[in-house]
Amino acid sequence: MFKGLIGRKIGMTQIFDSNGAAIPVTLLEAGPCFVSQVRTPELDGYAAVQLAFGEVKPKRLSKAQLGHLKANDLPPVRVLREFRTKQLENVKAGDELKASVFSDGDYVDVIGTSKGKGFAGAMKRHGFKGGPRTHGQSDRQRGPGSSGSTTTPGRVYKGKRGPGHMGDVRVTSSHIRVAMVDAERNLIAVHGSVPGSKGATVVIREARKQ
Repeated sequence: MFKGLIGRKIGMTQIFDSNGAAIPVTLLEAGPCFVSQVRTPELDGYAAVQLAFGEVKPKRLSKAQLGHLKANDLPPVRVLREFRTKQLENVKAGDELKASVFSDGDYVDVIGTSKGKGFAGAMKRHGFKGGPRTHGQSDRQRGPGSSGSTTTPGRVYKGKRGPGHMGDVRVTSSHIRVAMVDAERNLIAVHGSVPGSKGATVVIREARKQ
């Protein structure tokens, strides 16, 4: 059975287990999602399910987007995502998927875009330890240190870690346990934190590390 949804991060809260212990969870508005396209190896060279989420006014979409959705009598939606999967049985374009595809105890991967933190130094961005605090050193405590070799190769290697823009990248939180599913309100609570700010779009799929 195909298990995957597009959702929206609501925020963090806590729930209590049968022993009264508090469990930190993140609430996700998961679905309803529509199957906008099913890709098959025969036609497309690979197997995938394309889901659509987040209904909007038709004027928010281009004619091409509206035509793609109208082919399967779907409402105008903003977000489209593809899920690579081999489980294409019982999945067809036009189907509606809700939070009930997951159940308590399932393990999922949650993919989102991390919060942007602007320009950051090497210590905050990559965990560098900085320079020594002794021996007359006065202005290099948080410096990254030497970043290149001498005359060979006489340059800094491409990809060298250093100061720069931090955050605002695609992040996957792997193997998170589903703590609660509220199918009526399309809510899923997962253990711990997931990437992104409140209201951010996230992708929820069956965990690869089972």
